[in-house]
Amino acid sequence: MAAARVWDIFCKVIDNLGDIGICWRLAADLASRGHTVRLWVDDASALRWMAPAGCEGVHVLPWPQDGEPLDLQAAGLAQQPTDVLVEAFGCEIAPEFLAACAGAAQASGRKPVWINLEYLSAEDYVERSHTLPSPVQNGPAAGWTKWFFYPGFTDNTGGLLREPGLLERQAQFDRAEWLQAHGIPSEGQTLVSLFCYEPPALQSLLAQFARQGLQGRPVRLLVAAGRAAAAVRALAGNHPGQTGDTQLSISYLPLLAQTEFDHLLWACDLNFVRGEDSVVRALWAGKPFVWQIYPQHDDIHLAKLQAFLDWLQAPPSLRAFHAAWNRREAPQNAATGPWPPPADLPAWQAATRAGRARLAAQDDLATRLLGFVAKKR
Repeated sequence: MAAARVWDIFCKVIDNLGDIGICWRLAADLASRGHTVRLWVDDASALRWMAPAGCEGVHVLPWPQDGEPLDLQAAGLAQQPTDVLVEAFGCEIAPEFLAACAGAAQASGRKPVWINLEYLSAEDYVERSHTLPSPVQNGPAAGWTKWFFYPGFTDNTGGLLREPGLLERQAQFDRAEWLQAHGIPSEGQTLVSLFCYEPPALQSLLAQFARQGLQGRPVRLLVAAGRAAAAVRALAGNHPGQTGDTQLSISYLPLLAQTEFDHLLWACDLNFVRGEDSVVRALWAGKPFVWQIYPQHDDIHLAKLQAFLDWLQAPPSLRAFHAAWNRREAPQNAATGPWPPPADLPAWQAATRAGRARLAAQDDLATRLLGFVAKKR
């Protein structure tokens, strides 16, 4: 086991909560391996439902505000100087904190390892850029080095979050028991989870499910709280249950803790996910899934999506479905079709299972971070 270290992870919640979700999973993973983690976040409110039980070894602290004095005693920096700084997704650490770290480093003669944790992508630049140095030129930490750390899908990247024992826990998961505990009927139905933004093709998807179900069975759509629920309600009405056609029933879910969201993906026959954290969890679930990638200007997100589908070795039907689900305009005749393309769940699941097997043979993100830090200390 790697030597126990003190990690300071910095996270700014920009939108959609994927940033805090990823940072919490990483913090909890490191703490489970014996490390101490201080998670600095500007808005920790989502953790009340995302991680209601907290995690031993993870201390959530308010983001240091520029210009405000830093209480070293309250933060624990005086007693436990940082060993590793993690700057998540391009956020900038407050100068006051860096000044405190610089003072502690001067006293001990050891600088912390400073990591810039980047966004997830399967594009080629990730392997080229992973672990490149970035010298710090100015400020209290001038002369130090940041290291780019890119999560990814190959051995030459930073890997993906995968807590120890995750796949073993999934193998022991009791689907029927979980569904019953949540009051979700499932007999004779195809279960589909929906976690999305507001895709223009949503109306067409609901219409197709209502007309013909999926896999020759009616669809039970399990809709995540938040933007997905609002989008579905706007199209299907505010009532749960049947939508006017017996082929589609809708269950609106409450906000789910991260572990419960994983269970949702394990329980369903098809998962619609969005953003970075949930696509990784969908991969580990090993079920057919469709990813709504976060839309960006100039459609640069589509190149990122294409690279991911290439890595997944996605069959043509899955590529066509992703193209339709991620386009900016609603398809013609959105209420009646002819969209989306036919779903080939067996072929989609085979691609997911093969991708998961490749990933399971690699080290996970926390393991690779620990190895990298050990080399730099």
